[in-house]
Amino acid sequence: MLGTHSAEPIAAPSGAWEAFARAHVLPDLGAIHFVARAITPTNRPRRFDSRFFAADVSAIAHRAEGFVGPEAELVELVWLPITEASRLDMPRITTIVLEDLRDRIAAGMSPGHPVPFYRMLHRRPVRETL
Repeated sequence: MLGTHSAEPIAAPSGAWEAFARAHVLPDLGAIHFVARAITPTNRPRRFDSRFFAADVSAIAHRAEGFVGPEAELVELVWLPITEASRLDMPRITTIVLEDLRDRIAAGMSPGHPVPFYRMLHRRPVRETL
């Protein structure tokens, strides 16, 4: 997901991005695949307009191990096969998107692969493609 660049100083916004700039690492958006979008139904107490992305583990430039904190949401990762992850207790939409990811992988992670969009319309679940 991240690519390394030259030893030239990198301008970065203050905060969390400063550590990336010091390590001379910048995001490589070409390695990220848009897998799905989903909007939580209006009757739910917490609503989200979520986009799901995936990247091959080989695109990771640096892994930080062993720390947890408010900015560490994606640091303590566990890598599981999709079939095993699908058996975990998680929201139904996440299980559905994992199936979409499996289809995308089978299709060679093509950027032209359709991206599903899940939402409720007139109280019925709808799956469209973007």
